[in-house]
Amino acid sequence: MVRVTRRAFLHGSAALAAMTTTFAAPRLARAADPIKTAAIYTVPVEQQWVSRIHVAATKAVERGDIEYVFSEKVSNTDYERVMREYCEAGYKLIVGEAFAVEEAARAVAKDYPDVAFLIGSSFKPDAALPNFATFDNYIQDASYLSGMIAGAMTKSGNIGMVGGYPIPEVNRLMNAFMAGVKEVKADAKFQVAFIGSWFDPPKAKETALAQIDAGADLLYAERFGVSDAAKEKGILAVGNVIDTQGDYPDTVVASALWHFEPTLDHAIAQVQAGKFSAEDYGAFSFMKAGGCSLAPLGTFEGKVPADIVAKVQAREAEIKSGAFMVAIDDNEPKSS
Repeated sequence: MVRVTRRAFLHGSAALAAMTTTFAAPRLARAADPIKTAAIYTVPVEQQWVSRIHVAATKAVERGDIEYVFSEKVSNTDYERVMREYCEAGYKLIVGEAFAVEEAARAVAKDYPDVAFLIGSSFKPDAALPNFATFDNYIQDASYLSGMIAGAMTKSGNIGMVGGYPIPEVNRLMNAFMAGVKEVKADAKFQVAFIGSWFDPPKAKETALAQIDAGADLLYAERFGVSDAAKEKGILAVGNVIDTQGDYPDTVVASALWHFEPTLDHAIAQVQAGKFSAEDYGAFSFMKAGGCSLAPLGTFEGKVPADIVAKVQAREAEIKSGAFMVAIDDNEPKSS
């Protein structure tokens, strides 16, 4: 795995292309060697969502399935250019997100039919663009379970929630969390706010502090910065996508984790078999597929009521068996 900055990639793309010209495969042909894979991120690789993709890619490198480079903090205006440069450089699997560059990303895929694109998107794949598959973080199952724990741990029933943008990828997790809370504490109330950024910890913290001032005694940390506010004020927080309890051992009581491995591993297998197509990879994030989980209670072991732990475990088993389905609600959540 190689870390590539935007500037370094622009200056080195010509040389990189020369080094990769030996990988000249027919249209999405079977890959016998490690697949040359590039990821394009609009935020720092440490950001929650992106970090899960990065972890999965690193594991695939360790197995010898892929070669991996990435560009981080790529602006929306530069995104299409970076995609094209990686394609010209001989990369055969491009991973990224198209939430603000959907039309441009699909245009690139159309121009490079021999490259497989695995792209985070709010939209579905198009059969007319067979090399463009879409994925999404459908971790509503784990979010629901984390909500059950939150419902047991709030004393006032006033919960603050800070998200990035009110898009389906965020809305469905917030709604699932709220539904989980309601199963345990039916009269709970929610303060919902969006900061208009994917990575602005100071703004997220400021928003969370305002919610605490308005009575919240537990926070849903969809963005970085929220748990800092909770720690500062001595209240609890529930994490999203990654487990940050190690950084906030007395604050983060639970987290809904996203595991990108099933999504990426399926794409790798399809490329290796020469069968990559315009699939919807959303279901690979479901709990029954291993795409999400509830983080261990860790430092809060024994602090969450035993009856709630038992209810969460029972509900988790039902989700995995298919006996219980967490609703996928992409509507923007509202304060109550």
